[in-house]
Amino acid sequence: MTKHNGVWNMQAWQKLLTVAALVTIIVVAGTIVYFNYFSKRRLFISTTTSLYDTGLLDVIEADYEATHNVDLNILAVGTGIAIQHAKNGDADIVLVHSPSVEKSFLEDGYGVNRKIIAYNFFTIVGPADDPAQISGKTAAEALFNIVQYGQNMPDQSGATQIWVSRGDNSGTNSKEKSLWTAAGYDYEELSEEVWFASTGQGMGATLTITDQKNAYTLSDIGTYLKFYSDGTIELSSLILEEQPLLNVYSVMAVSPTVSANQSVHEDINFEDAMDFIEYLVSDETQELITNYGKDTYGQSLFTGAVQPLINDSPQPLVSWIQDYAFFDDSECPPQYRNGYEDLYT
Repeated sequence: MTKHNGVWNMQAWQKLLTVAALVTIIVVAGTIVYFNYFSKRRLFISTTTSLYDTGLLDVIEADYEATHNVDLNILAVGTGIAIQHAKNGDADIVLVHSPSVEKSFLEDGYGVNRKIIAYNFFTIVGPADDPAQISGKTAAEALFNIVQYGQNMPDQSGATQIWVSRGDNSGTNSKEKSLWTAAGYDYEELSEEVWFASTGQGMGATLTITDQKNAYTLSDIGTYLKFYSDGTIELSSLILEEQPLLNVYSVMAVSPTVSANQSVHEDINFEDAMDFIEYLVSDETQELITNYGKDTYGQSLFTGAVQPLINDSPQPLVSWIQDYAFFDDSECPPQYRNGYEDLYT
């Protein structure tokens, strides 16, 4: 009887061990399946404030995440800071609007596979009564009038400031500097004038401060329309579409050779970055970008750039984009590509 009980106990233990092993295998396999197919991967996007402040990125995020097992982590800052985050390994992808800065990013080996995805225009906004009388002028003429108005104001104490700059090395700030140069002025010298203010903040905050000061500033048309239509500001758009005010948005993947910031992520997520770029340039997303804002603001805040560049139309707009945002006659010369040649055919 004892021997029988011993055999039974041994068989029972063997069965228990077998069951435990099977349970372990199922748990491990389930965990692997979960992490591979159900847990969301993270894609870190460093972007300019205008794409975020307008709400466009919220729409893109919801649309992309609905069909992809990826959690978009978006950090909206000025272009200069966005690029620096990518250099530091904080981001997998950058969405910015400063071609000269983008070129350096590519040349220095930090970015690859640049694609131009959208465009709009900058505008100079100011008080509806337009005391500097810039309405209807070219950008250069408008800036001349603003300087003359500022330098001849009765109040030279600094209490009254009539130009507000972002002063944050953003894409908008870079454009502003180039416009001042084209108008014959030195930005650094002007920034010392008593009538000249700098916020060091994003576009939304700068528009709000400009409105409070009843002053002028340079803004992308998208953010301006959003804030004006929301009733946040009362400023008027006084200078509109002309070539020097063209604003071009591009996306670049961070090179997989860049060391990831380990406090953020283990590796640069190049595969999902490229999938997101392919999503942005798809016909469906380009249509989403072009249609965004039409119902709410009466016009598009951005226009998709992919098809115009492919079709070489409309002109002269496409030539303006190429003159402003192409490098060596290409949106991304071959030496700055890492596979995905179908993006450029």
